[in-house]
Amino acid sequence: MDPELSSLASTAATTVVQLLTTESWERLKSALGKLWSRAHPGREAALETQLDDSRAEVMAAGDDVEQVRAELTAEWQGRLRRLLAAEPGIAAELRRVLDEQLGPALREQSPDKSDIRMRAAVSGRGRAYQAGHDMNITER
Repeated sequence: MDPELSSLASTAATTVVQLLTTESWERLKSALGKLWSRAHPGREAALETQLDDSRAEVMAAGDDVEQVRAELTAEWQGRLRRLLAAEPGIAAELRRVLDEQLGPALREQSPDKSDIRMRAAVSGRGRAYQAGHDMNITER
């Protein structure tokens, strides 16, 4: 499979699993259902059942939620990869759904950490260290 399509399937699967337990759940179900029905007319209900089952799994996972999410991401990646392999023309539509519907829904649930704003004021021999992520400082 084309590496670009494989990457798209991976991104889409991660997004799907992350949105399963959010307030955007219905938006996910509707958007993916419409996309699926374009590639596989008449199979939208089966996809919605798979999404419902995945959601139920995550909701019931308890302490194993990260493991369940990882397993579901792999499952959805496979489903989406098969969809794209069978219908490569649907890739543009999947990208649009991710960019216009699911991406914004995901950002609503977990704001982008790249929007961190920091300010430091230092005088004399002072030093300021700032990081929006991990930082390691070694001084002698």
